Amino acid sequence: MENRILPPEIIEAFKELDTSEVADAVNRFGINTGMFGIKSVVPGTKLCGQAFTCLFGVCAAGQEGKMDYLDDVPAGHVVVIDNDGRLDYSCWGDLMSRVAMRNGVNGTVADGIVRDVNDIREMKYPTFARATHMWTGKMHSYLEAVQVPIRIAGVKVNPGDLIIGDDTGVLSVPFELAEKVLEAAQEIREREKVIEGFIQQGMRLDEAREATGYYFLQEAKKAQK
Repeated sequence: MENRILPPEIIEAFKELDTSEVADAVNRFGINTGMFGIKSVVPGTKLCGQAFTCLFGVCAAGQEGKMDYLDDVPAGHVVVIDNDGRLDYSCWGDLMSRVAMRNGVNGTVADGIVRDVNDIREMKYPTFARATHMWTGKMHSYLEAVQVPIRIAGVKVNPGDLIIGDDTGVLSVPFELAEKVLEAAQEIREREKVIEGFIQQGMRLDEAREATGYYFLQEAKKAQK
């Protein structure tokens, strides 16, 4: 798949949003890209950047499980690991987090488990995973491919898709829709600020929502190319 790069200003603008706002905007295009069950390992951190995808496989007997890909991840990207949701051995840890931080990687999303949680939290490296456990992935899994389409919690992720995560959860935005989703999310955010102002003035919530067309903003529409 060809290398796809979003303009830096698009990514920076997404960093000003939260996942709920982005999810509402994604829903406008009739898709659901929320990665159910993938949670923040480091509370209070936020992740936002384009996906560098990694597909892991299961080692055969005696197979050496090499996973040396991290120094090829561009600064500002997010490592997204498809480990098929396995919960019996890890696919990320503290040493990889240290290298990622050194190289300017913006975070990691793993459909699997991570370990060395205390160290990762001390680093405040944005990490999202299905669960945590101490069991090593060495000799259990190997890097099958990078920068290929993968699935995280059932959600298809292509290289270059935008990934955003916070304490609420994590979701992807298809590369082709990034600019349109951003515009929708910014519109929703501004409309919600108006609703907050009405509430502070004593208006009923249903009246405030009706006055601002709140439900129309979140109405699913057919995805546009």
